[in-house]
Amino acid sequence: MENFTFCSPTEFVFGRDTEKEVGRLCLKHGASRVLIIYGGGSVVRSGLLQRVEQSLTEAGLPYETLGGVKPNPEDGLVREGISKVSGERSYFLLAVGGGSVIDTAKAIACGACYDGDFWDFYIGKAKIEQALPVGVVLTIPAAGSEGSGNSVITNTATGQKISLRSPEHLRPVFSIMNPELTYTLPPYQTASGICDMMVHIFERYFTNTAETSITDHVAEGVLRSIIEQAPLVMKNPQDYGPRANIMWAGMLAHNGLCGTGHVEDWASHFMEHELSALYGVTHGAGLAVVFPAWLTVVSRTNPHKAVQLAERVLDVCPDGLTEHEIIAEGIARLRRFWSSLGLPTNLHELGIEQPDIDALVRNLHVTKGEPIGGYVRLDRTLTREIYELMK
Repeated sequence: MENFTFCSPTEFVFGRDTEKEVGRLCLKHGASRVLIIYGGGSVVRSGLLQRVEQSLTEAGLPYETLGGVKPNPEDGLVREGISKVSGERSYFLLAVGGGSVIDTAKAIACGACYDGDFWDFYIGKAKIEQALPVGVVLTIPAAGSEGSGNSVITNTATGQKISLRSPEHLRPVFSIMNPELTYTLPPYQTASGICDMMVHIFERYFTNTAETSITDHVAEGVLRSIIEQAPLVMKNPQDYGPRANIMWAGMLAHNGLCGTGHVEDWASHFMEHELSALYGVTHGAGLAVVFPAWLTVVSRTNPHKAVQLAERVLDVCPDGLTEHEIIAEGIARLRRFWSSLGLPTNLHELGIEQPDIDALVRNLHVTKGEPIGGYVRLDRTLTREIYELMK
């Protein structure tokens, strides 16, 4: 097991009607004026935004709003938000939505405290030294951004979609999690979120770090629970129990707990970021196509964790099977599970008829270097093979 620091200081307020506590929580965490950041019209149509505004008003907190965050959040709205709060360190940023909204709020939070371009942080040109506080009212369980110090933004000028990790500065100070707010999510969005949280765990689970039994079993337990609860959520979207379990699983998948002591991988996410940057696909749906192809290639030279996943999580019985057959059956079961939720299994089903493999490979390695990944180091030949397997 590697040395590690695990600190998860976010205050999670979980359960029915908890969005009504947002004013109290903002005050508790030092807010004196609030910028509410949200996406499309769903938070308006559902009345959630109005309830949040009412709670802030009752707490005596002045607020402004910034809407229009897109599913693959872009730098333009980040810059607009920074211009609203720059020079005013008294602002508290309140993200009302899913991962894209939270990631946008985090980008504004660090950009507002920096004299240069916020994009410097994402390309590694600068390191975050301070950021405005961020609070969350979560509406989509998927990205886990409500409990992580991560943010992913697309730069529309360069076509780059890049992730940033800064747990010390970008973890939300509080996250309100009411499973009832997820009842009206479209099935495809729910399924995509389930895939996203599972791959967040896989990115940590597939490691060469030895003697991490506790962390492995934590990850396996969360994965098995997701697989158990997902069909229940899809069958009855307004069943509170499964919705609550899936919402909490999304946070546990990405707050770092499932990777303690591990050297992590993240190649699948890097490869999917190029897909969604180039074609605008839903991130979780893209991962449903990327990850099985990635696992097929890397398990040829490093089979250990693929066998372990197949046996412990996907219930593949090893009796009479070769190692290769165990892995192949595990991958097949994972594909069938995601397909049963309505997710794609290849680029054609994802809506990409003629993928530009050359561009995907080139952009991937320009952004992330060569090689990428931790479990198996992937050069351009291997990433090309993985993209080709997705057809």
